[in-house]
Amino acid sequence: MARHKEVGLLTSIKNRDPAAHSRLEILLCYPGVHAVLGHRINHFLYKVGFKLLARLGSQFIRFLTGIEIHPGATIGRRLLIDHGMGVIIGETAIIGDDVTIYQGVTLGGTGKDEGKRHPTIGNDVMIASGAKILGPFTIGDHSKIGSGSVVLKEVPPYSTVVGVPGRVVKQKDEKIKKGLCDLDQIHMPNPLEKELIEIKRRLAELEQKA
Repeated sequence: MARHKEVGLLTSIKNRDPAAHSRLEILLCYPGVHAVLGHRINHFLYKVGFKLLARLGSQFIRFLTGIEIHPGATIGRRLLIDHGMGVIIGETAIIGDDVTIYQGVTLGGTGKDEGKRHPTIGNDVMIASGAKILGPFTIGDHSKIGSGSVVLKEVPPYSTVVGVPGRVVKQKDEKIKKGLCDLDQIHMPNPLEKELIEIKRRLAELEQKA
């Protein structure tokens, strides 16, 4: 864990993405890197009061990459936005270190909150493609958000969330390995499958009683 935190953005992405062959390829060809580096500049401009210029810069990055990051958002170290098309990160969102976000993810608001309107994402979180996290709550460290999930409430650390609305189906040491959150999106739990198995079991019991 400590060794991971010593490396830079490009090396971190190379270690985490099996499709990356070199740091030069990542720098030149990864829109997520361009979006993050552009955000660093836009966020600085936003913080020092050049908000219109910062917004213009963020829209230019959106045009180039398909990734929209509001310049007011706070982003930690080594954020990997993989593929990235359609990613939206709201103004008051806060993202920790070593987070992985896939395409189509929204870190947005519900329209009902004032002030802090967008989520806070902890360290080593993986957010799979198409997931929507809406509201001013926290996603705990080392958690995984499944593809297409809609998360509307706080998630404890070391949790796996799936479904609409999203619900925790695995938590802590029982199911999830300690350390950096792995990027496995295939072996995510399927709560619908579990419910169908339970229904079949109950039907079998009723048939036996009949």
